[in-house]
Amino acid sequence: MAMIDVVNLSFSYEGSFEEVFKEVSFRIDTDWKLGFVGRNGRGKTTFLNLLLGKYKYQGHISASTEFAYFPYDVEEKDRLTLDILEALNPQLEQWKIFRELNLLKADAEVLYRPFSTLSYGEQEKVLLAALFLGEERFLLIDEPTNHLDVEARRQIAQYLNKKKGFILVSHDRNFLDSCVDHILSINKMNIQVQKGNFSSWYANKEASDRLEAAQNQKLESEVKRLKQASRQSSGWSEQVEKSKKGQRVAGLRPDRGFIGHKAAKMMKRAKVLENRQQQAIEEKSKLLKNIDTMDSLKLCPLVYHTDLLAELKDVSVYYDEKKVCSQISFNIRQGERVCLSGKNGCGKSSILKLLLGEGISYEGNVHVGSGLKISYISQDTSYLEGNLKELAQEYGLEESLFKTLLRKLDLEREQFEKDVRFFSAGQKKKVLLAKSLCEQAHLYVWDEPLNYIDVLSRVQIEELLLKFRPTILFVEHDTAFRENVATKIIEMSL
Repeated sequence: MAMIDVVNLSFSYEGSFEEVFKEVSFRIDTDWKLGFVGRNGRGKTTFLNLLLGKYKYQGHISASTEFAYFPYDVEEKDRLTLDILEALNPQLEQWKIFRELNLLKADAEVLYRPFSTLSYGEQEKVLLAALFLGEERFLLIDEPTNHLDVEARRQIAQYLNKKKGFILVSHDRNFLDSCVDHILSINKMNIQVQKGNFSSWYANKEASDRLEAAQNQKLESEVKRLKQASRQSSGWSEQVEKSKKGQRVAGLRPDRGFIGHKAAKMMKRAKVLENRQQQAIEEKSKLLKNIDTMDSLKLCPLVYHTDLLAELKDVSVYYDEKKVCSQISFNIRQGERVCLSGKNGCGKSSILKLLLGEGISYEGNVHVGSGLKISYISQDTSYLEGNLKELAQEYGLEESLFKTLLRKLDLEREQFEKDVRFFSAGQKKKVLLAKSLCEQAHLYVWDEPLNYIDVLSRVQIEELLLKFRPTILFVEHDTAFRENVATKIIEMSL
């Protein structure tokens, strides 16, 4: 057992006035299976890079272990997979890699194929296996489940559950629950470490947020009461002070000494109330700083003139004369939330593109309602460029609504003038989500919309879909999201 100590860590990127971390301190046991969570753009990947020594920082990070990062960047992808793994881990013994691949439910024959011919899931598995065979290394695993289907996620979660000594950045709730025993969370004001899985951490967070919000409400009432009492005391004091120069009563002059003493007492009381008020305000200012608010999102779907929006009958899709899916039949009716499910490569994205009218080779019958307005989110974000104002103009969006939605998804105002090319992967995906939410449509077609999106934003999107009940066809491998949102799941196979 060894410890990783972080003491008074502060960091900001060169040329930026924004501090990513400010005097952060915590301890990590290298035997832990540590889940790493937090809003997009809070610095999760940055912290991993600090552990790897990529940036200069203030403070102190001490560790008696070496770090290894996943995903490993493979440059020569046409090389044999085994050669790549041996370059990654020169001490690699083949029988050990066979054992690890067996645990990952991966066929050992992938070792003798060019790395470029492996599926995304196979690539993930072989690289994980090789990295875990490294001696005395603490693994930094950065979002391994993106683009992986449900079955591959389950297999990797089972594998990680048998291991120890890693930090896992993930936004998949079920995945985290399956394989971590501690949670490292980046909050608004600090970083915290807590024992347990994601669900226990989230339950504690909700309870803490409720308590803090209740304390805040109580202090707000106290401040209001003290302000009113202070104003009254000040008013009475002034009135009494003025009465010193008042008219005679029954031929007698007012006792100015007595009245002055009374006014002074009232003024002193007002001052005490003001001090208490200020103290309450200061206490209040310490609250709500760590609460990640989840403002409600809005959506204005259009109502189509018939119940049936689209229908597929016995559809088979081809790529380069190769059949990628066969005999798919389903319909989409008003208000349904239809999820396409299946392994990677079974044609889910192709079906979406087929409904969008793209030139996909297919057999069978496809019916899309006349005049049907569709809003689409693609997996790809690489084409995004320009600032948010320019993007709003390009796509004909209402700029203020577009930016409001992004603020509710926790995109900082400082990002508004930046080129989207320099956003994090999660922030780019939020741009596509906000774009779609700005669009009035009969049907929303979303292709893996949650890749790189933080957990709290996922909850916001779930609540949005359940509240406004748009008609939506989507592909998503986040099991919790599918179970909470989908009204119908279409199973597809290769």
